[in-house]
Amino acid sequence: MTLVSRLERDAHLATQTHSPADALLRHAVDLSHHNTMALACSADTVITLHDEAQIDALMVDKTAAIKERPLLILSGGSNVLLPTKLDAVVLQPMMRGINVVAQTDSYIDIEVMAGENWHDLVTYTVHQGWYGLENLALIPGLTGAAPVQNIGAYGVQLEDHLLYVRAYHLPTQTWQQLSAAQCQFGYRDSLFKRSPNTWLISRVSLRLHTDPARVAVNYGDVKSVAQRYAEEHNRSQPAPSDVMQAIIHIRQQKIPDPKKLPNCGSFFQNPIIDQDQFDDLQSRYPDIVGYPMSEQKVKVAAGWLIEHAGLKGGGIAPILTHQRQALVLTNHQPYQARQIDVAKSQEFIVSQVYDKFKVALTREPIWVNTNASIGQSGHAD
Repeated sequence: MTLVSRLERDAHLATQTHSPADALLRHAVDLSHHNTMALACSADTVITLHDEAQIDALMVDKTAAIKERPLLILSGGSNVLLPTKLDAVVLQPMMRGINVVAQTDSYIDIEVMAGENWHDLVTYTVHQGWYGLENLALIPGLTGAAPVQNIGAYGVQLEDHLLYVRAYHLPTQTWQQLSAAQCQFGYRDSLFKRSPNTWLISRVSLRLHTDPARVAVNYGDVKSVAQRYAEEHNRSQPAPSDVMQAIIHIRQQKIPDPKKLPNCGSFFQNPIIDQDQFDDLQSRYPDIVGYPMSEQKVKVAAGWLIEHAGLKGGGIAPILTHQRQALVLTNHQPYQARQIDVAKSQEFIVSQVYDKFKVALTREPIWVNTNASIGQSGHAD
C-alpha cells in the first residue's frame, strides 16, 4: 500500500465516530518507548483520545482516575524530556484525519487532526500537489505538537502556513479556534509552549499553494542538493518534490534516526546575539556561522559553537553529542538513561560553550517534571 493510499484510508477511518468510552485508560504505563530520547519513564495513568467528543466527555464527567490530578498533554514524544516517574494523568491526542476545507486555483486549505504523523503529512501534501511544507520534511512527531514549538527548518516555519488551531482550553473547559496571530508564535515558541498543559490541540488548519515553481531553497545546501535531484528528473529548476528529497537527504546526513540512536532532534536553539558581539567573535573565528536578522541581531549556529568548543561526540555519558551533528544529543543507554543524565550533559555543554564564546545556549526540548509541571526545577529525576 502506498503512503498516499494509506493516509487516505486512515483519514477515512478517522471520520468514524468513537464513543467516549473508547478512550483508552491505562495505569502504571511504561513511557520509555513513547519518547524519542528513550528516557526511562513510567506514568500513573495514560488516556488515549481518538476524537474530540471524548475530550468533552472526559472533562465533564471526570472519573476518580483523573479528578484533581495534574494533567500532561503528550503527543508523539519527539521534543520532550520525561522524568523517571510521572505522577500525573497523561493525555495522548491521537485523532486522525486530513480534510480539504477550501480550494482555489492557487491555494488549498486543509484541516489535519492532531494524531497525524508530521512527516507523513508533508510527503502526502507534496504528492497531492499541495506545496509549502516540503522544507519541514523528516521532522519527527505528530501534527498536534507542531504549533507548540512553531516547528521550523531550512528557512520555513509552521506559522508561514498556519491558518488556525482548534484546541480545548482545559481551565475553562471550552473549545476555541485560535488564528495564527492568537497563537503568538515566536522562534520555536508559541502561546501553547508558554502556557503548558493548558491547551489540548485537536486539529491544525494549513493553507498550502499549488505553484510548483514556488520553492524556498535559499538556506544552506538546500539549493545545490535540490538542483541535483531536479536534474536527475530532467528538470532545469527544482520542484517542491526535489526540495523535499533534498531536505530528507540533508537531515539524514546530519541527524540520526531516533529509532536507531535515540535523540530528540536539535537540542539547543540557535542563539541570537548582538551584531557587535558577533563581529568580535568573527574577528577571532572567521569561519563562525551566523545568519543576519533584523535590529542588528545575528542568529549563530549552535552546532558550530558546540563543535568548536571541542564537544563534537562529547558530553557526559550516556548522553553525548552526535559525531556528525553536535547540535543533537543522543542517548547511548536507551530505556535506561534518566532525565538526570540529560541534565548533567546539558549543563556541561552549556558551561563549556559559555566559557569559550560567552554565548549562552538554551535548551529546545520541553522539560517535564514529576508533577507534570514544565521547566527544569532544581533537580532532575
